[in-house]
Amino acid sequence: MTFKFSEENLKKIEEVRKKYPTNLAAVMPVIYIAQEQNGYISNEVMEEIASILDIDKVNVLSVVTFYTMYHTKQMGKYHIQVCTNVSCMLRGAYEIWDQVKEKLSLDNMGVSRDGKFSLEEVECMGACGYAPMIAVNEDFHENLTKEKVEQILESLK
Repeated sequence: MTFKFSEENLKKIEEVRKKYPTNLAAVMPVIYIAQEQNGYISNEVMEEIASILDIDKVNVLSVVTFYTMYHTKQMGKYHIQVCTNVSCMLRGAYEIWDQVKEKLSLDNMGVSRDGKFSLEEVECMGACGYAPMIAVNEDFHENLTKEKVEQILESLK
């Protein structure tokens, strides 16, 4: 399957390129634009990003596989990330992780049959002072308790 950016997104990419000194420096926002259009970053999407920016595909691959905000497969409408790094772990992240896993009947990187939820254990989301935390898509929820997690999950149904 071939991937091509929409005309609207090609214009966005041109605007992004103006903000950075090199095409390589613009790779992260361009990947994000691609993910918004396609839902995830496939090999074909990475090839198109590399072609548009005139960079090597390995530069795109290295960014896509390093950051948890980029997905290499279709994720759920609500992508839930649970941080289990040290600060979160010490404040109950694994209890929250188990709670979310059981509530959604999903394992790490799993997607519900209806495509509504996906779940990912992440190493760090940079909110150690407000641990434990989860992210639902772009929304961060901090200083969590099991009761707060239950409220968040119920609000997504």
